[in-house]
Amino acid sequence: MATWIMRMMSGGGYAALVLLTLLENVFPPIPSELILPLAGYMVRKQELHFAGVVLAGTLGSVLGAIPLYMAGRKLGLRRIERAAGRHERWTTISAEDVARAEQWFARHGIKAVILCRLVPGVRSLISIPAGVRRMSMVTFLACTAAGSMVWCAILAGAGYALGTGYKTIDRYLDPVSWVIVAALVFWYAFRVIRGRS
Repeated sequence: MATWIMRMMSGGGYAALVLLTLLENVFPPIPSELILPLAGYMVRKQELHFAGVVLAGTLGSVLGAIPLYMAGRKLGLRRIERAAGRHERWTTISAEDVARAEQWFARHGIKAVILCRLVPGVRSLISIPAGVRRMSMVTFLACTAAGSMVWCAILAGAGYALGTGYKTIDRYLDPVSWVIVAALVFWYAFRVIRGRS
């Protein structure tokens, strides 16, 4: 996966980085924890500029958050709760889980969107309760951009700091990323099987 991402960014530059971070928001098996350090390493090799990487990563993250926000806004809390209740076996999320998440978001709002953009695994999902609560689109985009910019800068900076040592780590990123994907699939399957019993 790391090799494929590197090729995409080498050929497409910042546009490829925008696309990859957009996809990462809607398809988590392409993790930003892999994309942005690679971009930082490319900054070290003077193939990209740090500011460009952070801005492209932030733009992709914001664009990728919009579909989930709109889905939450269109569906609304009651429909999501009903869907979760009907399909709990396959989604592994109950109507009570949805209600708790919505209540938590109602208390934390702006702070939740900014801070959750810094948390792997929740970064994308926080867009849904923002849409459900009908947070102002301008506020949502501003908070998403703020949190995403910090996240992009941290990961790209880490990749830059590793310098030539990143080549050694790169050999391990491909198998590790596939192990993470396999672990997610196994976790999901376990939740579904446990739900049946």
